[in-house]
Amino acid sequence: MGRARKLPTRDELRVWREFVETTEALRSVLAGRLHQDTGLSRSDYAVLLVLSEASGHRLRSSELAARIGWERSRLSHHLNRMERRHLIRREECAVDSRGAEVVLESAGAEAFRAATVPHLRAVRELFVDALTADQLAAAAEIATALRAHLARPAPSPPGQAGTPEE
Repeated sequence: MGRARKLPTRDELRVWREFVETTEALRSVLAGRLHQDTGLSRSDYAVLLVLSEASGHRLRSSELAARIGWERSRLSHHLNRMERRHLIRREECAVDSRGAEVVLESAGAEAFRAATVPHLRAVRELFVDALTADQLAAAAEIATALRAHLARPAPSPPGQAGTPEE
């Protein structure tokens, strides 16, 4: 029979919930400020950020979806809305007619530039200024440890190939 995994303790669950709820509250407040200050949604900003950093300010749709961690259908719907606002455009891929490239339009580049300073001010006010230098360093260590842990292959469930049986 496989080994049962130990469940989190009450204190560990309290820390987990505090982490999740605080992160969500911070994301929500930042998104509200971004929209209020710039008219862009958090999703708009994510797309514009990735395109602004891409070579030639263009990426294949599949690559854009992967970089922002979205399903392709979600990205497609969002790109439709952004295209209607002339922030991006889609073009057939020159090397592969099956795919499309998403291109940052000049209005999108301007909207991103105009949003960056107010957004970064909000990040400083709501995140950086709330923490000491030691707490920021600890937050960086925690984020790095979590990303490294998530990047590891998941263990096989008990009874599956590659899992020792007891």
